[in-house]
Amino acid sequence: MGLAGAAALESVIKLPLVPRANRLVISRLPAMETEFSKNLLKETAVIGEIKHLTMEELEAGLDEIRRAPKDEGVLELIVRRPQVEEREILEEAELHLQGGLVGDSWIKRPSSKTADGSPHPDMQINVMNARVAALVAQDKSRWHLAGDQLYLDMDLSGENLPPGTQLAIGSAVIEVTPPPHTGCKKFVARFGLDAMKFVNSSAGRELRLRGINAKVVQPGMIRVGDVAKKLATGGIP
Repeated sequence: MGLAGAAALESVIKLPLVPRANRLVISRLPAMETEFSKNLLKETAVIGEIKHLTMEELEAGLDEIRRAPKDEGVLELIVRRPQVEEREILEEAELHLQGGLVGDSWIKRPSSKTADGSPHPDMQINVMNARVAALVAQDKSRWHLAGDQLYLDMDLSGENLPPGTQLAIGSAVIEVTPPPHTGCKKFVARFGLDAMKFVNSSAGRELRLRGINAKVVQPGMIRVGDVAKKLATGGIP
């Protein structure tokens, strides 16, 4: 179990196994004290006490991030966002050509970057380097707060994965797209101002520490533990 933050009184609820998903749902509750919320806060006190890292502490992790694999990397975490401020931690998921990660709210999210305000087709899937998530979040139970769907142990830099690069994960293939993936005020609230400055620094932009955008080019199933493989130029065979 994890806690997004005592101040916001977000609850973490472990649900029983359902088909294709061992779900961990994070939902916002009214700011009222109940026996459940008091017990929850006690159980997650350690997570709630995590302090944001300083710039010096974050920069000390750069060497480890730079050691991320370039051609093959493990899918460490899958997160679905059924609604705003809601997360489901999945063991496996389906990627769909039109819908992206099935059940995710991307398909319902308007975009200011499209002429008609529809969801941006090049921002279907958000991918974050698992080593960056581990650094800024400090505890794996907090990785999902970054708001991305896929967390890969892979070098996501522009040099290694330029737009158009395709990654095979499970039976699906995704393609890196041009739109930059940038942080927002929620990232600052969850990981600190220095974390935002860190991912947007010159080194952060070079390594794309905040992550990358991608789209599904071959539908299929993905599972935690799958090895993502960078495909040769030319893409899907």
